[in-house]
Amino acid sequence: MDLHERAERLAKLMEERLDIRGDGLATKTRRAGRRIPRWVRRELDVLVEALERVDHPKLAQQVDYARIETGTRRAEGWLENVDAWDRRKSVLIHWLAGNAMNILIVIAIALALMGWRGLI
Repeated sequence: MDLHERAERLAKLMEERLDIRGDGLATKTRRAGRRIPRWVRRELDVLVEALERVDHPKLAQQVDYARIETGTRRAEGWLENVDAWDRRKSVLIHWLAGNAMNILIVIAIALALMGWRGLI
């Protein structure tokens, strides 16, 4: 499997598992932000840099294919183990918890103001 096929596979996995949209692996890696661990982002950045160099004859000699092989295998393993439904569910739960806390704070402030004014 060459580098372009690996990049397409990783980009497809990022779209399926993390719902990250974009044109290529470089865009998806940038958009992923903190949704992926730092070590995965580093491995993907190495692959993106290698993709830029591999088309140039002299720069292609600088590409470390062994590191790219292990890095893409590790990143692919992590992406395959991501459960998309669990991730979406946890985002929804965190959003609901944050909004519930905000509503409780607003109600407490409203009750305190009403008590202070003698309306309760």
